Amino acid sequence: GCKSTDTKGAAFSLTNEQIAFLDEVAETIIPTTNTPGAKAAKVGEFMGVIVTDCYEAKDQKVFKDGLAALAAKFKAAAPDAQQKMIVDLDAEAKKYQETKKEDQPTHHFTMIKQLTLWGYFSSEIGATQALRYVAIPGKYEGCVPYKKGDKAWAT
Repeated sequence: GCKSTDTKGAAFSLTNEQIAFLDEVAETIIPTTNTPGAKAAKVGEFMGVIVTDCYEAKDQKVFKDGLAALAAKFKAAAPDAQQKMIVDLDAEAKKYQETKKEDQPTHHFTMIKQLTLWGYFSSEIGATQALRYVAIPGKYEGCVPYKKGDKAWAT
């Protein structure tokens, strides 16, 4: 009962260099502004855990192969070119997702972007600094006034 026979992710792992690179890509997606960015939330580490523990082997391969292809181009580019590269890759992934067949894998950048958003907004930094957060919200209020420019609620 204490030993798992599930080997999902057993042969998959990311290096520290790949995790640091994921932090850089995530920071390009959610940069530091008046709140800390994705790198401060250690989103790369989060992605490594989720891909290793939760993704099937075929999706892990797509993720890792896509990461390697992105790294080759991204690292050689200037910061403004990196931003454009991410925008172009996002458009490419969206087009791919709209036309892909059911048996085709998810685009690697779609995985990276989804994990970036999930990792950031579920982190302490994302929930407490990028979103409005009340540790003990008290009673339920179904209708709370919203002013244009207010942060979304984390709780």
